[in-house]
Amino acid sequence: MNLTDVIFLSAALGIDCLVVSFSQGLIFTSSRIKNSSALAFTMGFFQALMPCIGYAAAGIVSTYIEPFSKWIVFTIFTALAIKFIHEAFQQKEETICCIGLKCLIGLGLATSIDALGSGINLHLTKTPLLHSAVLIGLGSIIMSLIGFWLGTFFKKLPSKSLEITGGLILLILGIKGLF
Repeated sequence: MNLTDVIFLSAALGIDCLVVSFSQGLIFTSSRIKNSSALAFTMGFFQALMPCIGYAAAGIVSTYIEPFSKWIVFTIFTALAIKFIHEAFQQKEETICCIGLKCLIGLGLATSIDALGSGINLHLTKTPLLHSAVLIGLGSIIMSLIGFWLGTFFKKLPSKSLEITGGLILLILGIKGLF
């Protein structure tokens, strides 16, 4: 793969980050800079880490993970979607002010399963790993920040609708992962 191919790969992998971050941006009402930064750097970290893991374990990982990757993505996104939609119907006592570590890790893992497979591809095409991982991570950070702030821009809609929409977006991503 050449540099242009890696940039396109970074953009493709970053699209999930953008959509997930958009759904997060819809629901957060305070600490937006903290939340957008935490989310973006978590997404970028996992998107950069997973190709390294895939690259290092190209022969083994593809055999064991590939058949289940779509179900892993589906399960994580569906669980998060159910949580978001359930919380939309709960009485709110205070605003959401931060993204929890478990949620960040779950979102980071869910969005980076494809990056694991791309690491295998990078290995098979003898593409340099360091430059690729850095580009993928930076692209994911940028796209995550864009998605989060676009989500905050659309906050003028009713809160309950936004939370349900965010949950539905995650559910759609999970279903998309099956295909």
